[in-house]
Amino acid sequence: MYDTILVPIDGSDSMTPIVEDAAAFAAEREASVFLLYVVDKRAFLTLAPERQDEVCDELESKGAAALDVAKEAMAEYGVDAETTLRRGDPADEILDYAREIDADLIAMGTHARFEDNILGSVSRSVVIESDIPVLATPIKAD
Repeated sequence: MYDTILVPIDGSDSMTPIVEDAAAFAAEREASVFLLYVVDKRAFLTLAPERQDEVCDELESKGAAALDVAKEAMAEYGVDAETTLRRGDPADEILDYAREIDADLIAMGTHARFEDNILGSVSRSVVIESDIPVLATPIKAD
């Protein structure tokens, strides 16, 4: 049922439990896992044009490192994950990539508090617009 799982990550340490839960879930089902990091293009809106390339390169470097860490965590569960880094609006890129890989599930974290019945802006958009199940797990702040 859940043969292809997309796990969007944001590079924060608080994503570790989300990645580990997704790895355990995928290992139990022998599912394929795709890790996605999106460099948020909205971060460039207020930057001077001459700084945009430098900042983008830095964010992509951090994203690549975060993907490597998440891939290693998946490997500890015996899951070989594919990694992808994109640039754009995070919610749009998550949904587009989910369609491209024909994902059965999106497993992601949310920085918002569920007890207030509010999702973070990215997770909210993904939950509302997704045609497939989304497992949105609250991320605990350190």
